[in-house]
This record gives sequence, structure tokens and C-alpha cells, in this order.
Amino acid sequence: MTVRRPKIGWVLVSLLVISSIATLATRPKARSYTWVKLAETQHQEIQFHNSQQNLDLAGLLFLPEENDPAPGVVIIHGSGPSIRNNGWYITLVKYLQDHGVVVLLPDKRGSEQSGGQWLTASFEDLATDTIAGVEWLMQHPSVDPKKIGVIGLSEGGHIAPEAANQIPELAFVVSIVSSAIPMHELLVYEENYNLREFGVPPVLSNIFAYVGAWSLIYARQKPHWDAIGNYDPAPDWSKVSIPALALFGEEDTNVPSVRSAKVMRSLGNTNIETKIYLGSGHALQSPEGQGTSIFREDALVDIVTFINRTVRID
Repeated sequence: MTVRRPKIGWVLVSLLVISSIATLATRPKARSYTWVKLAETQHQEIQFHNSQQNLDLAGLLFLPEENDPAPGVVIIHGSGPSIRNNGWYITLVKYLQDHGVVVLLPDKRGSEQSGGQWLTASFEDLATDTIAGVEWLMQHPSVDPKKIGVIGLSEGGHIAPEAANQIPELAFVVSIVSSAIPMHELLVYEENYNLREFGVPPVLSNIFAYVGAWSLIYARQKPHWDAIGNYDPAPDWSKVSIPALALFGEEDTNVPSVRSAKVMRSLGNTNIETKIYLGSGHALQSPEGQGTSIFREDALVDIVTFINRTVRID
């Protein structure tokens, strides 16, 4: 009698399925977080124009209660389209507003009320939108034009130094959970952790991540990655000549935070200050046992402290 042996491929698949089920079954329950809602804020809709690319843009303006000319900030969105009621952004914006900072939260091009298309825009293109926002904010009577900066969140942290290096009048730049490594390497890192979230063990996710990244770059999202894929943020950060603050979450699964912080420090640019927050992921959320805010308060305090230290030149 002939004994039929299972094919090695099916054995591997079976082991992968079993391992994935075991990983998912033992995964800790997802935490619930709190955030500020847009309806809880005082804001007004505004429109402005990107003259470099002849693009009409829109957004929300958040004014503090003080009437004196105040520091101003233009927020730079991360990847994908922007949504006005994004609780992560609004939590940051409300804290800045409550602490005397005027905030312009633009609609990313191609989102909400802004024209254009973000999907095929390069970071250089998107930087012109930020520049237009800064120029608009400089003309606002509630803003001190000598005290304006930009804050880039996640992928927006790639656009932040690009814009900062083109605006001589800018006072400061902040990067929040943005990578300092080339985009293709970042994509592989993120794909790796996406696979692990589905229970794929590291020994396999390390391999499959390259396959997933390849399919995005050359097939599923080719126009997008043609526009941004060759970007390396380090050269732009090395040229920044104004005070800069880069914040990272130690447990970030979207960005290699420790490696990115090391890259920033290795540039030798004394204008850049880096901070790594223990126990936080990509949202810089409150660590376990220290609250439930989607954006941890000590990081918010550090951002406002940095802004005040930078712009108060009385």
C-alpha cells in the first residue's frame, strides 16, 4: 500500500493558519480612546488660493479668545484624504487654540472643500498648499506674522521641512510621528506590521511585506507611489535652519520611531530637537494606565512649550 504524504505547501499553509488563529486569539483587547469632537470647538470656514499651482483651497480657522496678535500654525495632513472631524487632529488643534495659538486646519487638496487631487501629488506639490496657507495666515489680523510655524502629522512631517525650507519668514516647524527614512523602506516596515496584525508570524511577515509593498508601488497604487516613492526626508531635514521639534511614539507600528529619531540626530542639525514617548503608538495616545486620550497630554504640553519658547522674543 502506498502512503500518501502531504505536500509541503499545504503543510506550510496549515501551520500559517494555525499560527494566525493563535496570534489573533491571544491578542490583547483593543483599547478605547477619547478625543475632542469638531462640534465642541469654535471655528470658522475659510478659503485661500495656491497661486503657484492655481488651486482653490479651503479649511477651518481656530482662533483663541485673546485678541492680541498670537502665534499661528498651519497643520499639514498625513496620508490619504483629510476629514474635518478627525478626532486626532481636532484634539491637537483644540489644545493649541486653548493655549493661545491660531490654527489653520486646511482641507487637503481633493478633500472636503479643497480642489485638486492628492493621490497623484508629490510632496513638493503638497508643500505649495502649505506655503499658501502660511501666506494666508500672515495676512490675518489675529496672527503675528513673525510667529508662524507649521505642524506636520504622520506623512505631513515629510512636507513640513520641504515647506519650511521655502518660507524664510517661518518661525518653527514640528513633525509628529513622521518617518525619517526613505518612503519605499517605510512602506515595507508598515506592510510588515499590517501582516502581523492579521496574525502572520514575523518569520513570514518579513518576507511577505516586500511582496505587498511591490504590489502597491507597481500595481495597486502606482500613480501615487510614482509621485512620492523616491522621497527621502533626511536631506530636507538636514537643511532646516529654524527651530524644529520631532516627536515619535516608541510603540509605533506605522513608523520605525527609534530608527527615525536616530537618523534625525545623526544629521548633526542642532536646530532639531527629538523626543520619543514611551508607551505610545502612531497616535501618541496615552500609555496604558495613564489615561485614555487619543493624544497624550504631555506631548501636547511639549508642543505648546516649544512654540512659546520659539516665538516669544520680547
